[in-house]
Amino acid sequence: MPFYSAPRDITAFDAKFEAQKIAFGPISFQVAHCLMKFNILATIDKAGGNGITLAELSQSTQVSEYALGVLLDMGLSMGLVWQKDVTYVLDKTGYFLLHDDMAAINLNFVQDVCYQGLFQLDKALAEGTAAGLAVFGEWSTIYPALKDLPPKAKESWFAFDHYYSDHAFPAIIPFVFKHNPRHLVDIGGNTGKWAFTCCQYDPEVEVTIMDFPGQLAVAAQQAAKQGYASRVHTFATDLLDESLPFVEGADTYWMSQFLDCFSKGQILSILKRTANAMTQDSQLFIVETFWDRQPSAASAYCVNATSLYFSAMANGNSRMYHSKDVLALLQQAGLYVDEDTDNLGLGHTLLRCKLKPI
Repeated sequence: MPFYSAPRDITAFDAKFEAQKIAFGPISFQVAHCLMKFNILATIDKAGGNGITLAELSQSTQVSEYALGVLLDMGLSMGLVWQKDVTYVLDKTGYFLLHDDMAAINLNFVQDVCYQGLFQLDKALAEGTAAGLAVFGEWSTIYPALKDLPPKAKESWFAFDHYYSDHAFPAIIPFVFKHNPRHLVDIGGNTGKWAFTCCQYDPEVEVTIMDFPGQLAVAAQQAAKQGYASRVHTFATDLLDESLPFVEGADTYWMSQFLDCFSKGQILSILKRTANAMTQDSQLFIVETFWDRQPSAASAYCVNATSLYFSAMANGNSRMYHSKDVLALLQQAGLYVDEDTDNLGLGHTLLRCKLKPI
């Protein structure tokens, strides 16, 4: 990870410009959101290399010339479009904002889930609570609230969550099933995405999903719909309640993009209880997007930005971790890493863990 190990090599003038971009960052974001929402970038894209005039854009998009003017002026400054005489042409950054599915997923997630609540980031950090979540209702964490979020926020949350797992699972599943799991316990399995992937991959494996009752109800419905009701089981629990049991004695335990939902102390507690449920023959797989193991500065930027969602909206005390933090917690929990594989999916790491020998 060489991209944060030295000062940036830019001039003082360019650094000052970068500071101004930060100062006006929320405005830039909302301009991008509006250019997408009103189909302005899409219409400019369709016009091709000759571009399109303001008047033509107004007719095509039903957006006033005034609104188009202020949006596109800022779009020029943001590098989303450029001017060819009196027409607007899509620029390279605008192209990827429009056509890159990751950019669209991230933009909708920030707009629909995070944007309003991030105004309370300072309070969230000072108190260690998800202070921004109050924009949706009175919950201490977002997880039991997912089923009750406004439709657009719920849609964007699950799209964000599933996008990264959808890209990771096909790359990861061969690494898991080469160890022949027969009963896999999906800890924090949400609505069953990984469980159904496993059932599709192996016609004999059985999966038990551990999560909140609300998520499990959706998982059970989907399991029945997809024909996996006899192999996908549910185990309702609150994983932060140390008095509640774990599923014991399974040969395989699984945590995908899960530990980043908790503080270090909570992670240690969950790992210790998982270790207590395991046998010497059990294995624990952990999938995370560690910020220090990302293949590029761009992916590390996205991962580190996601930490602030956890701070303001999700729970107030978790984050996307440095790999050394999680490896240290595994050691404390009586586990060791047997296999360690980076660069799966979109910057995912897969850890296969075992109990330390007695």
